[in-house]
Amino acid sequence: MTDKTKKKMLLAVDGSENSLEIVRYAAKISAFREMATVLYNVHSKIPEGYWDLEKNSSAAWRMSEARSWEKEHDKVIQGCMRKAENILQRAGFPKKSVEVKIHNRKQGFARDIAKEAERGYDGVLVGRKGMSNLKDLVLGSIATKLIEKISFVPILVVGKNPKTGSVLLALDGSDNAGRAVDYVGKVLGDSDYEARLIHVIRSDNPEYVNERKMEMNGVFDEARGKLIISGFSPDQITTKIITGARSRAAAVAQEAKAGGYGTIVVGRRGLSRVKDFLMGRVSNKLIHLSKNQAVWVVN
Repeated sequence: MTDKTKKKMLLAVDGSENSLEIVRYAAKISAFREMATVLYNVHSKIPEGYWDLEKNSSAAWRMSEARSWEKEHDKVIQGCMRKAENILQRAGFPKKSVEVKIHNRKQGFARDIAKEAERGYDGVLVGRKGMSNLKDLVLGSIATKLIEKISFVPILVVGKNPKTGSVLLALDGSDNAGRAVDYVGKVLGDSDYEARLIHVIRSDNPEYVNERKMEMNGVFDEARGKLIISGFSPDQITTKIITGARSRAAAVAQEAKAGGYGTIVVGRRGLSRVKDFLMGRVSNKLIHLSKNQAVWVVN
């Protein structure tokens, strides 16, 4: 990766075991070890004004419980951050390259993470689920909000224990898909990762399919060339076109599952000029469908 020492990744860790999945995933990607890594937590403290209620004897016991809860919560966060640091250091991350930031919540979890992401990061890693045990609660309220709010840096949404060693790139010929290829080359070039380039055609009309295949062959050739220049071996790169699919997202997710691909990469927007078409129609669906993969949404 060019100028690796100047690159910086933001890992949004909320204190849960689920959020440590993103740390374990990052630890397995060799390029990240040469980058600055920030373990970032948005801490929801009890507002200072609430402590004035202690002056009211009838509310004092509630405030005592609140203080106990806050202290326990602090311990959980600190313990999680130590675990995260240990995971990275055991994987070979230099101690000096890993920074812990515990930020007192101001505007909201997603907004505060997005604000931090503006400070020169090259990627933001977030988990599909966090501290809540409710199904996909954080996916709906945090991960999806981050994709909506952060349009200036790639978002890496990490599922449960995704495999490493292979990546599936969903291409459509758009500029954003091209940037997704560039990003994969920068991050995973010179590694032993295998890459499959995939394009999904919803139509099964022979004339249209043949025309589209001819167009995508050129897109695949260009993408393959970029990946080879970045360090991928030619025999590490394969291509596939799926036709007659009812859903692009479902077809990509199924291909990832069937082929054992742990990472899926898509552009934030596709060929449509409708604002955030790909993010809304494909990327967002992919994140919901790909529970055991990491989905990179590249802007």
